[in-house]
Amino acid sequence: MSELNEVFDLLKTLIREPSVVGAEHSFFRVLQRELEERGAQVTWYEGVLVAQGSKPFSAMFSAHIDRHGLICTGPNEFQYAAFVAGNRSDLLGNSVSEQLINKIVDRFDTTPVMAYEPWSGAYRGKGRIAKSYVCERRNNLIFTLEGMEHLVAGTPVAFADRLSVKEDTISGQLDNVLTAAFLVHLFSLGFQGTAFFTAQEEAGKSWRYLLEWFRRFGSSTNRLIVVDTSPYPDREEADKQQLVLRHKDANAEFDALLTEQLQAICEVYGHTCSYKDEYIDQKNAQLLAQGLTPQSYGSTEMGRIIAASNGVVTGSTLQIPTTGYHTMEETASIASCQAFLTVLKRIAEVH
Repeated sequence: MSELNEVFDLLKTLIREPSVVGAEHSFFRVLQRELEERGAQVTWYEGVLVAQGSKPFSAMFSAHIDRHGLICTGPNEFQYAAFVAGNRSDLLGNSVSEQLINKIVDRFDTTPVMAYEPWSGAYRGKGRIAKSYVCERRNNLIFTLEGMEHLVAGTPVAFADRLSVKEDTISGQLDNVLTAAFLVHLFSLGFQGTAFFTAQEEAGKSWRYLLEWFRRFGSSTNRLIVVDTSPYPDREEADKQQLVLRHKDANAEFDALLTEQLQAICEVYGHTCSYKDEYIDQKNAQLLAQGLTPQSYGSTEMGRIIAASNGVVTGSTLQIPTTGYHTMEETASIASCQAFLTVLKRIAEVH
């Protein structure tokens, strides 16, 4: 637990640093400092920060570092940043974000927010959300803020956040600063592989930045493990497993051999795991029996890059189950975090 507390201490620092979709540069600066202090060689590319040790292809992980927030789009006008950053051109209807937009519209009322300069991270003021609603003409969440009348178009506005650590759970805007913190921690343990930290995953763009890197610098066989959180409707459902794997998402089949290896590691350490696609299949059978619309498998960074790379990149995912998806109270169990760290260390070959 003492090692896990080190991760949580790092997470407390990272979660307070804003990283709104499309305005992640200032967070990359914070990550660079933390990684270089731990001995990593850090290189910036468009949309991705790459941290490497002396054996960069020994193991490769990826975590997206953007978080949901708002963007000022005009005088006292604010929209959901993910859909603005994505130019709405990638809204194919197969992402969980799109399917949940009407469900999450009321979750942000009275949430405290802070504005910042996207490159430097300089503080530009604080306020709170007065109300939010879905504008059908603009196909986006529209927000009314208090205390942010001075901002100009293009200014990102982050949800002000702190990590809450309880006896059995942690809470905050965890997606996806949580698993990013674990990857940073690996370098404290002597990790010599590669960790990618990608921007604009929530806008459906991060895989493009990753693929560009692999096309320029990758080997003949590139096996990647994408780490993230995975949403469940309540603690009862989330606590049925400590870790979440996938055979596939809405875009592609994952690397079957690597997925089996991840399951085998879980079994060796006695960690429970389940497959998200199988879970969705079960839920969809119930929905179809009731004449309701089935859920999507979700559109993940891993599936997108497999589908687009024509064999250049393959891989699988390792995820932490959470509740309170895309809110300030997204919650993960400490047992899941401990299991995640154990499996991560085994793959990374660190102690």
